[in-house]
Amino acid sequence: MTDEEIKALEKEVKKLKRIASEWASQMHDLVEDRLPAAYEDIPGIAQSTYDACKAWADANKKLAAAGVTA
Repeated sequence: MTDEEIKALEKEVKKLKRIASEWASQMHDLVEDRLPAAYEDIPGIAQSTYDACKAWADANKKLAAAGVTA
């Protein structure tokens, strides 16, 4: 993997971590502020949070495979 590819992957990992954190924040807000009334929002927010965290984890694994730790 070239230095440019590694830098691009590092940037992608940071972006995906930010997105995952934003979804986690939405889940936190749901739990803290809107439940039990907004219980129907749980599946959608949970799935989006899971997907965002999975995307981050997959990208982070690629980065680790390249010998770089985030």
